[in-house]
Amino acid sequence: MGTPAELFWGIMFGAIGSGFFIYGKKQNAFVPLCTGMVLCILPYLIANIYLMVSVGFLLMVIPYFFRA
Repeated sequence: MGTPAELFWGIMFGAIGSGFFIYGKKQNAFVPLCTGMVLCILPYLIANIYLMVSVGFLLMVIPYFFRA
């Protein structure tokens, strides 16, 4: 985590990802569970801030369109 922006977005995506993960675990829903796991590890995998934000927002809308 180099810049404050990376730290901020990493914390935000981690918090949203843990919310998706908890929801998916309690409701036995596969899509929010997997999306939450990926959102939690996303800041560790992507260092470019613009790419991280765009992939993060894309991942956050996946459970809305794919309800399985």
